[in-house]
Amino acid sequence: MPKVTFLAHETICPDGAELEVDSGVSVLDAALLNGIELEHACEKSCSCTTCHVIIREGFDSLEEATELEEDMLDKAWGLDAESRLSCQAIVADEDLVVEIPKYTINIVSENH
Repeated sequence: MPKVTFLAHETICPDGAELEVDSGVSVLDAALLNGIELEHACEKSCSCTTCHVIIREGFDSLEEATELEEDMLDKAWGLDAESRLSCQAIVADEDLVVEIPKYTINIVSENH
């Protein structure tokens, strides 16, 4: 069972977290199922960038981003070469280390 490690984030996950998850689940769903309240204003439909994360380890184990995801990522704050929308990044068989960016493009939190 792969592990997804979330690095500490000041407000969303202050202590960081290490989760064992099933392959085939999105990084966003792994977070939400474990009490990490990542923003997801478009309800996981790849229509915004509020669930943007940076995959610090294990990036190459993920399927390539679609053109739609790439287009959305172009609008994300703090874009990195290893950025993904967590709603589209599906955990495979390799462990991941995930950084939650400090900001999103939302001015106000949606508090899902």
